[in-house]
Amino acid sequence: MKPLFHALFQRSRYVTKCLNDVLKQHQLFSAQWTIVYCLYQRGPMTLTQIWKYLNIEAPSVTRTVTRLEALGWIERVDGEDKREKIITLSAYAEEQLPAIIKTIVAFEEDMIGTLTLEEQQQLVTLLNKMKG
Repeated sequence: MKPLFHALFQRSRYVTKCLNDVLKQHQLFSAQWTIVYCLYQRGPMTLTQIWKYLNIEAPSVTRTVTRLEALGWIERVDGEDKREKIITLSAYAEEQLPAIIKTIVAFEEDMIGTLTLEEQQQLVTLLNKMKG
């Protein structure tokens, strides 16, 4: 077994825990933020497009989207086919995004503060070289 994978899994869980801690002030969890950010970056999407893009199981995305809708973060609108629903950010989400992005930028800076720009680029390059 390779120690690399243990280190990746441990670091991933740690980053998720810390992200959840900073997102509490916005009443969001990291899984919810992932979908909100996806819609912010890519625009309205179907559930299928979301789970395929994020590489998350469909039931998890459906549950999270349902919760985000109940909380007022997203809206479902009819697509061209009445059976298809398009997921879009709500006006409330659009209003909240600047503050959340400020929080996320500070979080990211804190997480990678000890890495030089070159090390950050190197890490991204190495992660992108992995199969997947």
